[in-house]
Amino acid sequence: MKVLMTDRQRSFARHALGFPNRKNTSYRNHFCIGPEGDGYSDWEEMVKAGWAVKRTGTLWGGMDMFYLTLEGARLAREPKEHLSREDAFMMHKLASK
Repeated sequence: MKVLMTDRQRSFARHALGFPNRKNTSYRNHFCIGPEGDGYSDWEEMVKAGWAVKRTGTLWGGMDMFYLTLEGARLAREPKEHLSREDAFMMHKLASK
């Protein structure tokens, strides 16, 4: 059984990728949010599903940075939208860690 993102998760994921935009191509891949933030649990669920990775540290002032994996980005985009080569490359690197 294939599990799909919820509409809410997909909305957060699309925002992380910079969609929608005129070029229909992603131009970023990150979402910064703290544990108290509305949507944090959605990102945690995406991490559990393998659609995102989480990085913590002092760089983001007590918040966490989430990055979509290639699988997560593919689930988030519309059929005519594309992932930039740079974003796709970084997503492959995330998967290998």
